[in-house]
Amino acid sequence: MRKQKPVKESFVSMTELVLPNDTNTLNNLMGGRMMHLMDIAAAVSAQRHSNRIVVTASVDNVSFREGIRLGSVVTLEAQVTRAFSSSMEVHIDVWAEDIPSGTKVKSNEAFFTFVAVDQSGRPIDVPDALPETPEEVRLFDGALQRRQLRLVLAGRMQPSDATELKALFDL
Repeated sequence: MRKQKPVKESFVSMTELVLPNDTNTLNNLMGGRMMHLMDIAAAVSAQRHSNRIVVTASVDNVSFREGIRLGSVVTLEAQVTRAFSSSMEVHIDVWAEDIPSGTKVKSNEAFFTFVAVDQSGRPIDVPDALPETPEEVRLFDGALQRRQLRLVLAGRMQPSDATELKALFDL
């Protein structure tokens, strides 16, 4: 049996201030800059879970709900949702805060997948993720479906083999 590690131990909170160099011509945070910040927060979370070097394997379902204005404070919260043999799914929430007005909105959300590797770059086993709260359990339970969807879309799994996805559509 593989070692287990509570998902709360992978939690990362990262805060950034949106400066002029981070914005587009509309004075909103550039999407590429946001993706960069999300990748860093998610990688730290995966490293905390695995205690290994990690590489980004995939990014999916990045939603840009709200523009983030110049001068806003951005808080990224990342946590491993589930671990497979050498890969880990990480969920990221992004919050934008306008301090003068006192408003805070969820602006972005995404799932990243990382693979833990050894010093030679070969995949290496990671601990199982142990969810404890209802939200952690909800994300853990959905991770296998999201993983199968990623693999099918990448051509690495046949749709007929995606049993968790098929179960979604069986009436």
